[in-house]
Amino acid sequence: MALTRDFKDTVVCRVQNDPAFALALYDEAASLFFQGEPEAARLILRDLVNATVGFNRIAQLVQIQDKSVQRMLSKDGNPTMNNLSTIFGVLRQELNISKLEITVQ
Repeated sequence: MALTRDFKDTVVCRVQNDPAFALALYDEAASLFFQGEPEAARLILRDLVNATVGFNRIAQLVQIQDKSVQRMLSKDGNPTMNNLSTIFGVLRQELNISKLEITVQ
């Protein structure tokens, strides 16, 4: 039997060890959001939050329960624009992304 690792664990490890990968995920989430694919964008954001700041920290900044943040970033979630903006902003700071590095396709 082959050894396998959970996909989410793989994403966490890669984000923590590869800043370019983390930036690419952030960029892809923004691109998907602006291209009208919010479900996919939320799922990427969920993985990125999990791999970086964590749901507890985002929840503190947005001032809601961490379980609510997890639901917001689920496929069927419905975050407000303010909450989504805060999440993108926190991730931008955590990943040390300047506004010039973000390229929406």
